[in-house]
Amino acid sequence: MLSRLAACFRPLRDLPLPAVPTLLALCLGAALAQPARAAEPQPIQLKIVGGLANVSQYTRYEEPFWRKRLSEITQGRVTAEIAPFDRAGFRAEEMLPLMRLGVVPFGTALVAVVSSEEPEFNAVDLPALNPDIATLRQTVRLYRPHLREILRERYGIELLAVYTYPAQVTWCTRPFTGLADLAGRRIRTSSVGQAELFEALGATSVVIPFAEIVPAMQAGVVECAVTGTLSGNSIGLHEVTSHIHAMALTWGVSIFAANKAAWEALPAEMRGKIQEGLRDLERDIWDAADRETGEGLDCAAGRASCTAGRRGRMTVVPVTAADNERRRSLLTSTVLPRWVDRCGADCARAWNTYLAPSLGITARGD
Repeated sequence: MLSRLAACFRPLRDLPLPAVPTLLALCLGAALAQPARAAEPQPIQLKIVGGLANVSQYTRYEEPFWRKRLSEITQGRVTAEIAPFDRAGFRAEEMLPLMRLGVVPFGTALVAVVSSEEPEFNAVDLPALNPDIATLRQTVRLYRPHLREILRERYGIELLAVYTYPAQVTWCTRPFTGLADLAGRRIRTSSVGQAELFEALGATSVVIPFAEIVPAMQAGVVECAVTGTLSGNSIGLHEVTSHIHAMALTWGVSIFAANKAAWEALPAEMRGKIQEGLRDLERDIWDAADRETGEGLDCAAGRASCTAGRRGRMTVVPVTAADNERRRSLLTSTVLPRWVDRCGADCARAWNTYLAPSLGITARGD
């Protein structure tokens, strides 16, 4: 308004004195009649804890979505900063309690990691359960309503997306031809279920964080490791191992969720736009996991089709009929019963309600 008054008053010095009061009144009336421009609302700033640093899911999909795409789909009304959970300054096992408290309002939790406290979460990604991504998609679709219910009731958390990494396979420093050859070896695992599977094979499980796999290999702490095909390539695992099994043991499913209060504090319109964007992000991550599973094996073997990683000179061990029979046997005789033992009768009932009708495998214990 002051700028409008100044512009109106400039001609006053050139007018005859009797005309000044009239023009002054007109200027004041015109200025007061125009409403002051409303202050522009400040963008809503979100703090996001994402997935593992330096792997494709984070660098190609999560980080660009939160740093750029979110602002685009909300017309600048919501922006975000994101950090990977393994560089966020707290233990990954604490993610769900921290989200419940609101310390982490929006966060990503690896199912295999948080299942040490909540084994029920691991039903979707038990070792030997999902030999291919089509099976994994169906497992997650069937069990997702139960995951959402658990998060709401026990943690006050809203499930917003479910992601997966490429298939987790077995990398070794010396030759093998299938699962049976892994007996007696020290193998890096990342979950209780993986440990139980290899112990049933006669191997020794050693839990080692993802970022420490290569140093552990070089030091001889382990001679094999289970991790993703392309994520293993990203940390140079193809440079310290010679053989890689094509069988998917697990996938590395993760959940992205929000503290209920933080989520509901956002305007309804913005929640809708974020959910729409997350559906696209989830689809892109799953499609990439499917594609990168094969690309990771191609890169390990040094094939010309390797475009997403560095080429190695490894031997890809094919999945045999004997491997598939052993996988299903391990699932029914060891992995599933041990999971029910840890998880209890409620978990057996959840399995039999959501998954058994499709898989044809019933959990005992309810």
